[in-house]
Amino acid sequence: MSDNKTQKTGQDPAEFIAQVEPERRRMDGEVLLEFFQDVTGFEPVMWGPSIVGYGSYHYVYKTGREGDFLATGFSPRKASLSLYIMPGYQDYGEILNRLGKHKLGRSCLYINKLADVDMDVLAELIQAGLRDLDKTWTVHPV
Repeated sequence: MSDNKTQKTGQDPAEFIAQVEPERRRMDGEVLLEFFQDVTGFEPVMWGPSIVGYGSYHYVYKTGREGDFLATGFSPRKASLSLYIMPGYQDYGEILNRLGKHKLGRSCLYINKLADVDMDVLAELIQAGLRDLDKTWTVHPV
């Protein structure tokens, strides 16, 4: 059984964000670094080379595969901000309708810039995602 490719690292999330280009993405990353901590109450931890995670959970699938993964977080990627905030098995349509401009993946939300979204609604979405995830896999601080 292979390990999950995305693992916790010892990299400092603030140092990672300080290196992000372009500047607009770095500035949004700095806001998200504090925003996610305020919303979740968890300290940021780097997962892999480019994901800032908050909280974690241990999963065990019916196949026997198991591992640990971030409960929620983000990555300030070049093309857009990738937010890992939805477990992938719930309908968040009502909240997403109020969020603002975004694109949706299975459990990822893509935003071009934070100015495109309502930050209060984003906080609501993060909290809903964590609550739903915790019903299936217990969420821990790290």
